[in-house]
Amino acid sequence: MIETKAFKVLVDCGFYQGKDEQKHEDDVFPFNPADIDAVLLTHAHIDHSGRIPFLVRQGFKGKVYCTFATSEMVDILWHDSARLQMEEAAWRTKKNMRKGLPKVEPLYDERDVEAAIKHKAPVSYDEIEELLPGLKVRFREAGHILGSAIIETWVSEEGADKTVKVVFSGDLGPKDGALEKPPAIIEDGDFVLIESTYGDRLHKTPEDTRAEFQQAMTDAIREGSKVLVPTFVVDRAQRILYELSLLQKKMPDKKMPPIFLDSPMGVKTTEIYSKYTNLLSKDLKDMFMRGEDPFAPDGFSFVRTSDESKAINDIDSAIVLAGSGMVTGGRIVHHLKHNLHKPNTHVFFVGYQAQGTLGRRLVDGAKEVRIAGEDVLVRAKLHTLNGFSAHADRDDLLYWASHFPAKARFVVVHGEPKSAEALALSLKEKGHMAHVPAIGEEIDLLALGQQAVLQPLVSPRLQERAAAVSEDDMQLTLDAILSKAGDMKKMRLDTSEFAKIVPLLISARTLLEAADAVNQKKIPKES
Repeated sequence: MIETKAFKVLVDCGFYQGKDEQKHEDDVFPFNPADIDAVLLTHAHIDHSGRIPFLVRQGFKGKVYCTFATSEMVDILWHDSARLQMEEAAWRTKKNMRKGLPKVEPLYDERDVEAAIKHKAPVSYDEIEELLPGLKVRFREAGHILGSAIIETWVSEEGADKTVKVVFSGDLGPKDGALEKPPAIIEDGDFVLIESTYGDRLHKTPEDTRAEFQQAMTDAIREGSKVLVPTFVVDRAQRILYELSLLQKKMPDKKMPPIFLDSPMGVKTTEIYSKYTNLLSKDLKDMFMRGEDPFAPDGFSFVRTSDESKAINDIDSAIVLAGSGMVTGGRIVHHLKHNLHKPNTHVFFVGYQAQGTLGRRLVDGAKEVRIAGEDVLVRAKLHTLNGFSAHADRDDLLYWASHFPAKARFVVVHGEPKSAEALALSLKEKGHMAHVPAIGEEIDLLALGQQAVLQPLVSPRLQERAAAVSEDDMQLTLDAILSKAGDMKKMRLDTSEFAKIVPLLISARTLLEAADAVNQKKIPKES
């Protein structure tokens, strides 16, 4: 949230990923949605856009600004999200009724989606627009998925003599992406909120990734196997279809088993990709100019109905792309249930698998998993190809960040604690100021000194209490912190609570760093 005396604006409003993503029925916003003046949406993915219909349901009256391609994408994803929520709520309600428990309501339904669609306000790339008094914005290419954007904002406060530029990276794509253009280079900013999904690791090169994919896929085809590809229907499905088109041209007889995109959403999404060819990479534009469709290899067909999906079970050899990408639902669950126990099945994981998902458990080596109420042995051959990620890796992120001036303060967001901390450390090693914020932390944009980032707001009551303490009190407090940290290191921590524990520890560390920075200012230089 960007907040001034004149307005409150959200940047993105999405669902959580992973094990908690379907536990939103008791969700509440930590603010009044009716007080929000606008939403700036970086891209359509549900972890960025998924709660906007709920925001509207709770009283939001403003506009949702996004690119034109994103505007078309969210229509598809919001409707699918509502459908999944309604199905989940109906299933859980049926279970609850047998136990005498109350009915489960979806976070929002189709009517809320239709209401949210009316709030969309598409904008063009690269044009500065004043959306509200004191707020100018510009959407720039992010290279992540079709329509994704970096958002530059210029924020001014009435009565203040300075304008602060805050840049929101959204999700950044690699600088050598296969489908989209590379992320736009931004060369100025006071604060930069930068994503860190892969802030602690590198992807394989595009050449190595393609070679690995082609070799593994060729081997699977030669075995006459059923090949399953859990895939996000936005970007990843189109990428795999493109890769299959390239592989098909290299095969001597160009012979492949039938290829299915088992997703009604996939039909509409692929049509949108084919519509916005101006946003695609040079290689894809060239293919379209030659009259070739990069998203339609020979033998390819869309699967729309559930009956058509079930019929694939009777085909011994096929390549099946189906959602969801993290195996948290969708038609891929049906295909895995029927094929995961077969040694000649190949499963290609071509995207990020969040903690707590079935996809993550499979990637981490689970020998048996529970799918749709049944225990299924894992005998299939699993392939993990992170090089297909639509996210920038550590070096891509650092390259993008390197173009900002030394004055820019980096706020590292959108990553698991380990990757966020690693990227913050890498940024510091490059000479930038960076930190990982705690949930609920506030940053005073007008206080442009380093402490504006490092020091969360302290209440006046706490300041009054702190004014009365002595040096002995401080030493006792530090001893208590050290003792508690030592106890926690010795304890066996409950891994199911890591998601709650780690942000609190990060917050504690941030506060200690802020306290140390204050102390360092008071120490004479000769000491």
